[in-house]
Amino acid sequence: MTVKKRPQASREGTQETGAVLLTRLEELFLLTVLRLDEPAYLVNIREHLLKHTGKEWAFGSLYVLLSKLEKNGLVRTYIGRPKGVRGGKAVKYYELTEEGIAALAETKILQDEMWKGFPASGLKAIPHER
Repeated sequence: MTVKKRPQASREGTQETGAVLLTRLEELFLLTVLRLDEPAYLVNIREHLLKHTGKEWAFGSLYVLLSKLEKNGLVRTYIGRPKGVRGGKAVKYYELTEEGIAALAETKILQDEMWKGFPASGLKAIPHER
């Protein structure tokens, strides 16, 4: 499978692969969309993030980042049917693109490599020789 790399001047790819490096926030959002057992939309994305981070997320900040991820080709959106209640609005759903999945995979590989040799708990500062 060949995945096109997204062009973005402010980001640099890794030297060997040219893959796009995700920010931690982008990674959290993409993982949330990927992990949900139901179609992802703002409300359940926010609930999932709250459950796993303990942080309250403003809908505006979620929307801004999801729009950025869509613009960069990492997620795509589709509009669902309007709710079956009077005045019910259609819901905007998010799903990962192949490029989004590839970016997550590349990020995990890089992080696993960088964390190799460090214990999951009990991290200490490493003294440097002078």
